[in-house]
Amino acid sequence: MSIQEIEQEIIDEFELFGDDWEGKYEHLIELGKSLPKIEEQYKTEDRIIKGCQSKVWLHSHIQDGKIIYTADSDAIITKGMVALMVRVLSHQSPQDILNANLDFVSKIGLTEHLSPTRANGLVSMIKQMKLDAMALSTVK
Repeated sequence: MSIQEIEQEIIDEFELFGDDWEGKYEHLIELGKSLPKIEEQYKTEDRIIKGCQSKVWLHSHIQDGKIIYTADSDAIITKGMVALMVRVLSHQSPQDILNANLDFVSKIGLTEHLSPTRANGLVSMIKQMKLDAMALSTVK
């Protein structure tokens, strides 16, 4: 699936909740529970995303020309947020990740319903995932 197709799938999922933000947060928490777990060996200081209030660990590697992300967080909402980003960007080419505009975040209303610190954390997650994609784009 392309990044745009996955984004549309997420938009459709969140539209099922209408204006029920309690339901949307519960869905986000459930997504966090299904997050592909980062291996303990990668839960190190150098893999913590800077700019997040909660601890968020991100590991990325390239396999068959596609980037695979795994992550974890010590906060349930943040874990759901990183789960969304992993779902959208994992198994994509570095170039597709770098070109992704990720407007699904605003389309599901997430940006306006996050606290300023969580919104900053989300921006930091996206930035780090794109930086990893840039670094891994040179790996053959």
